[in-house]
Amino acid sequence: MPSEIDLQIKAFLRAAPARLAAHSVSAYREDLALWQRFFASEQLHSLAQIRAPALRLFLIRERQRGVSVPSLRRRFSALRSFYRWLRLQDPQVEDPSRGLPMPKGEQHFPDWLGVDAAQELLDQRGKANDEFLQIRDQAILELLYSSALRVSELVQLRRSDLNLQAGLLRVLGKGQRERIVPVGRIARQALERYLARRPESQETALFLNRQGRPLGVRGVQYLVDKAGRERLGQHLHPHSLRHSAASHLLQSSGDLRAVQEFLGHAQIDTTAIYTHLDYQHLAQVYDDAHPHAKQKEQSHE
Repeated sequence: MPSEIDLQIKAFLRAAPARLAAHSVSAYREDLALWQRFFASEQLHSLAQIRAPALRLFLIRERQRGVSVPSLRRRFSALRSFYRWLRLQDPQVEDPSRGLPMPKGEQHFPDWLGVDAAQELLDQRGKANDEFLQIRDQAILELLYSSALRVSELVQLRRSDLNLQAGLLRVLGKGQRERIVPVGRIARQALERYLARRPESQETALFLNRQGRPLGVRGVQYLVDKAGRERLGQHLHPHSLRHSAASHLLQSSGDLRAVQEFLGHAQIDTTAIYTHLDYQHLAQVYDDAHPHAKQKEQSHE
């Protein structure tokens, strides 16, 4: 039995030839058929059930399938035309597409590592070293990836921001927005080793240099690039680890809103760039979802 949505779309297409060229009606028919299939798959059968998050999800999934931005804009335009027509028939009809931004032009995806490359970068089994700088640098690499930190956030961390027992970290992000993020098991082990060797200092910063002074952004950029060249044979920027963590977590959890909170993004549209990866619905807790956090405990000795 046709749903209310199906019946209204059919009525819209019957009325469209009076206002549109034949090729435009054909394009609308194709685009609205895609929307119909999506609504049916999401068990949305009436206009009242359709909300903006559902429309955003459709666009995200289409983008993941490799649909170009111009095609997405056309599909979104078809839906908007449909709702404009509905409101002409009944001004009381709510339009969930209003206020939802039209898909923007082609975006440059951030540099990121695949799961295997991230594991190769971080896996130091059999390569453990008691040298302070190597222990510190490994802890930094693990934390950047485990908690998807910006380099500016990492260098601002204080010792008091870290709760190793609970596996939580307080982060001060852009706009002075504070968030609490998890720290994976392997990262906690690396931090424990680092803290045991951290120089005695009056400084409150979590990461210090050999002289006991706070480590700066350039120092972190240097050590990350050095690790990338030595372990992967490529240049690497701290932000690549943040992008990698976000992409891998979204792959595993499929929860865009949770990843938005994890990254500290003010707008979900910023987070949506990570949906270039396969969208998998495997809702799991952090330690199960994050590729490096879910590993079994390993000895770094």
